[in-house]
Amino acid sequence: MTKRAARAATLTDVARRAGASTAVVSYVMNNGPRPVAAATRERVLAAAAELNYRPNRVARALRSRTTGVVGLVLADASNPYFGALARHIERALGARDKLTLTGNADYSADRQQDLVERFLAAQVDGLVIVSADGGADVAAEAEAAGVPAVYVHNRPASGHSPVVSADNDAAVHTAVTHLRSHGHDRVAFLAGPHDAGPVGHRRAAWESAVGRTDDTLLRCAYARAAAAALTRDLVARGAMPPALITATDEQAIGVLAGASAAGLSVPGGLAVVSLDGTPDSAHTAPALTVAEQPLRAMARRAVGVLLDGADSASAEAVPPASLIVRRSCGCGSG
Repeated sequence: MTKRAARAATLTDVARRAGASTAVVSYVMNNGPRPVAAATRERVLAAAAELNYRPNRVARALRSRTTGVVGLVLADASNPYFGALARHIERALGARDKLTLTGNADYSADRQQDLVERFLAAQVDGLVIVSADGGADVAAEAEAAGVPAVYVHNRPASGHSPVVSADNDAAVHTAVTHLRSHGHDRVAFLAGPHDAGPVGHRRAAWESAVGRTDDTLLRCAYARAAAAALTRDLVARGAMPPALITATDEQAIGVLAGASAAGLSVPGGLAVVSLDGTPDSAHTAPALTVAEQPLRAMARRAVGVLLDGADSASAEAVPPASLIVRRSCGCGSG
């Protein structure tokens, strides 16, 4: 005979065990709306732990007309930069008692649109959008439906909703200055297939920093294989510049692989600095020097803007990128 599963503990069970009213238990579990004496709170929490009580999010949503869920749209979940940013966003939302529901746009504006519509249909409390290049201003669509939204990393050109992004100008100028300190008068830049979003800003900042436009501008997809193939071709043609800033870590890792395959020493024959600073960058051969983007601060700022408003004092400021010096630029550390 099959044994019946144990009944899940209810709020009433906790109240009975703690010797308190269900209203008091609710105040403790929901952190309000009324204060509860410290001793009573401890008694309620102890009873909940003994009974393995888990608050019912559905019931809470019906009472408060909120779901406790925030939708997160990622431009590309497979990219370590976006993966690291998503991890920080999820932690920041968790600290505010929000559950994160994540969708991958895979660099598709159409899929991004579809994800936003699905999240709105699921009645999320808000949207954090790590936007793909191009496409509609989906944050404005969310706000028109009464759902707050914030962009992180990138906002479409047509967008007017709040955006939390890194200081790309400062990151690029720091990278150029560092490579010049190694004696490189000419510093090339590896951009994406076209100028859009933050990479477009980084490319423009590079042109401003080098003070001329005749330095080498290279382009390839944001993929390791594409950057590796480009590097092998440049080395074979004797056209590889001696110093290079890459727009993304994915490209930088591909450059290192391509240089190794072509027999080009890094940093002896090629100095490299990347502009993302993902965890992977510390474990390449040689380890990458990076202008590390403040992803944790960006995530905390975005969540503060989303939940408290753009002008809230609790929305953390975003510091500039930090130069993390390793071997790929020619320094001896790392």
